[in-house]
Amino acid sequence: MIQRRWQLFFIFLFSFQATAEAGSISLKDALETRGTVIMFRHALAPGFGDPTNFQVTDCSTQRNLDTRGREQSRAIGLQFKELGFSTAAVYSSPWCRCLETAQLMDIGPVTAFNGLGSFFEGHVNRGQTLKQLNNQLAVIASAQEKPVVMVTHQVVISAVTGLGTSSGEAILYDPKNDRSRRIQLSTND
Repeated sequence: MIQRRWQLFFIFLFSFQATAEAGSISLKDALETRGTVIMFRHALAPGFGDPTNFQVTDCSTQRNLDTRGREQSRAIGLQFKELGFSTAAVYSSPWCRCLETAQLMDIGPVTAFNGLGSFFEGHVNRGQTLKQLNNQLAVIASAQEKPVVMVTHQVVISAVTGLGTSSGEAILYDPKNDRSRRIQLSTND
């Protein structure tokens, strides 16, 4: 029985990581893709999870960016600007640390999107959140336009791409082919 559990675990682990491609891609090359999403984990926000009095509409009840996180956000945005990239909308989790990351990147107007909310501590329903996000990803894949930028949380990125991320790290996700690649940025911590 135990051996069977380990076999199932390894099958699950292999299938979970099967969507990730080897190596990374430069931001320049990522920006040349079409019908894709650049998923960022919010910049540095010290701590773990959110306080017990968490309210999505009140930043004072959340874990927020620190000075390094704000600098990291601006530096990420600068890399986009140096490549001449701007967008009509940057989609963000409604959590303050994600909204602030997206705003400080300053590459386009920021739109809060519930499909990017963190289900890590049960503040939102995982199934409903991923359904909203998957619907949006299907629209993006069919549009075949320049990459859409989304700022969200580790758990959301992992659920979609199968990859873990550090603060301020980005993953290029192709929803049409269900493939993921890390984007090489100079600001990764």
